[in-house]
Amino acid sequence: MSRRDALHYSLRRAIEKDGWTVTDDPLVLVLRQTLLKADLGAEKFFAAEKQGRKIAVEIKEFDSASAISELEKTIGQLQLYQWALEEQEPERQLFLAVSQDVYRKHFGKQIFQLAIQRNKINLIVYDSMQEEVLQWLRQ
Repeated sequence: MSRRDALHYSLRRAIEKDGWTVTDDPLVLVLRQTLLKADLGAEKFFAAEKQGRKIAVEIKEFDSASAISELEKTIGQLQLYQWALEEQEPERQLFLAVSQDVYRKHFGKQIFQLAIQRNKINLIVYDSMQEEVLQWLRQ
């Protein structure tokens, strides 16, 4: 199993341990006749439900040569997903999931903080080894 797949399944198990039921893996959205779904491997997109609450989750590793380029790409993806959710499933809340290591390495930087705040990006920070959700950060 590749590292990317391992992170995907680790987050999925962490979400399930946290009481969520995964309903779509991947979650497929359509925006203006365009199919949207995350790539296999590094990015996975899925949906979960818990006590009537619904979420959509995009997982990112930020392991490319440029974390800023990855951030730019991620912001664009999340914006498209948000637009599609607003049309298809407005009750579903969108989250970006990152491992604790990625969060510590990148998300304390001012540019990441600005991007999170300005784009109102909700975060899930998880421990990929223990398969546990550590933080839910809502904007």
